[in-house]
Amino acid sequence: MPLIMGTAGHIDHGKTTLIKALTGIDCDRLKEEKKRGITIELGFAFLDMPDGGRLGVIDVPGHERFVKNMVAGAAGVDFALLVIAADEGVMPQTREHLEICTLLGIRHGLVALTKTDMVDEDWLEMVTDDVSGALADTFLAEAPIMPVSAHTGQGLDELRAAIAELAGTYDSHRRSDLFRLPVDRIFTMKGHGTVVTGTLVSGSISEGEDVRLYPKGTVTKVRGLQSHGTSVTEAPAGRRTAVNLAGLEVEDVTRGEVLARPGSLFPSLVWDVELDYLPSAGRELKHRREVHLHHGAREVLARIHLLDRDALRPGDKVICQIRLPEPLPGVYGDRIVLRSFSPLRTIAGGRILNPLGRKVKRFDESGLARLTGLSVDDQEAVLGMQLTLAGAEGLSLAQLRTMAGLEAKALDKALQSLLSKGEAFLFERETRRYASGQVVDELCESALAFVDAFHKTDPMKQGVLRGELASTWGRALPERLFHAIVERLLKRGELVAEAEALRLKGHKVSLAADQEKLREAVLGAYASGGETPPNLKDVLEPLGVSYKEAAGVFRLLMEQGKLVKVKEDMFFHAEALGSIRSKVVSFLEQSGEMAAPDFKTITGLSRKFAIPLLEHFDKDKLTVRVGDKRRLRKR
Repeated sequence: MPLIMGTAGHIDHGKTTLIKALTGIDCDRLKEEKKRGITIELGFAFLDMPDGGRLGVIDVPGHERFVKNMVAGAAGVDFALLVIAADEGVMPQTREHLEICTLLGIRHGLVALTKTDMVDEDWLEMVTDDVSGALADTFLAEAPIMPVSAHTGQGLDELRAAIAELAGTYDSHRRSDLFRLPVDRIFTMKGHGTVVTGTLVSGSISEGEDVRLYPKGTVTKVRGLQSHGTSVTEAPAGRRTAVNLAGLEVEDVTRGEVLARPGSLFPSLVWDVELDYLPSAGRELKHRREVHLHHGAREVLARIHLLDRDALRPGDKVICQIRLPEPLPGVYGDRIVLRSFSPLRTIAGGRILNPLGRKVKRFDESGLARLTGLSVDDQEAVLGMQLTLAGAEGLSLAQLRTMAGLEAKALDKALQSLLSKGEAFLFERETRRYASGQVVDELCESALAFVDAFHKTDPMKQGVLRGELASTWGRALPERLFHAIVERLLKRGELVAEAEALRLKGHKVSLAADQEKLREAVLGAYASGGETPPNLKDVLEPLGVSYKEAAGVFRLLMEQGKLVKVKEDMFFHAEALGSIRSKVVSFLEQSGEMAAPDFKTITGLSRKFAIPLLEHFDKDKLTVRVGDKRRLRKR
């Protein structure tokens, strides 16, 4: 797999000169860099390997004013080449660059002791001992310290061999196949247009593909690709890559934007992070303090939100939240670096645990415990917790790819395992949207409790209408999840559907003795009336009740399918209305259309009943009115 080596070290310790001696490429390309003799911007080169491959090289500036550029380059580095001048030894930016590399998760590298031609043997031995001591508690503790001179050539062959050996044994940490390229350079090439470059941190990209710049959202197409100065049709992860973008001007692109496929990243205002506050930070960092956040090739001002304390002390390791000034796209496991606002220096760093964070209340032990569950070394457990944190909204497969940092096959395998154990629930197949099994179980219990409370509040109702349940209890749920929960409860038999009403399995309408008598009397009156039902007033007056007093009984009879309301104050017994309906269907199937006089002829009903019934059949979608006639509605 292609790899990237990045330099690190203090200003004027010979990083750029050493890279030129190793590769033949001068990484200082700007006029100001040539004039001042210092590296300001990132430089790029490549080193040919014995196996025929090429190692990408990023040369970073050493001056403290350009540390932000150094971080932008180091974000895609696999291993470091720490450069220390033999005549000066370990200096402030030596230490800060080393801290940055550590915070970015770099765990391998080499040490080049440059300018050895400028010191004698005794001095060189003393500096070597001093460097060894300074690196004792770092990831470079076991790394070889190699004396070299770019001017005389001393030690260059040995350094090349050591680099090749490390590259040959390096196990890449790029686990995701999600294509991402943080943009660190933008320029125009004559005859080609706008070109962006960056380290392809994960995934691969091919010529002709549609891509999007995040977070701005600009969509464009890959017109061409180059890697190490050679045109290619596809670029894999771990390569320095130049991408020629179609239809964009230089001013349309901003350094720090991320090039990715459309719909694959999800910018957010909140990140949950695991943060290491450096012992060398020197002073406390208080809650809501503003800091410089470095992520990929981007730098923004952000605020630290501490969840379990009021301030960080040097050496603390915590889980906290980063509140961003604008939505930014992150991925689980991405490394970040924090620098203090003033004085400007590196103070902390860590990794993103949840790139789609939601605001968490401070000192909420259960909320913090859930976030802590994202820091375990078990991707399946992490996925389950991500779903739990997402709540009823759930997460799509595309979102889950950013929440796991896994290759597509590994992610599918983990999701299938969660599904089989009931720890995940697929409720939308088109986008493969999942919810936590625990969340779905809690929602099922909540739905049953709502229906139970409904029965207790209005025991004369058969049940709650499905639409009413959706607009009350389920109003905050995704529509597909609401229907999935109802269907699950129906399938289990915990809910029973009667027409549009939903009730608990054991629920029965219980009427008082006088209401039961009223029910029987009302139903009997309409049954006796048949196809010419009595007036509502003629039904209620002999019973000595008003419609308001009898409304619950009428509603129950309608829910039970015994009575049908045709219009205000006009009810039909269901069997009588069914008989009329059959006559209408039979006539229309033979004649094709029916006028109002035809309806009165086949039913024997007066205009008082005919017009409301015709309009009722239209509303019920049995018939459709065409002019002054009706036809059967095509179903």
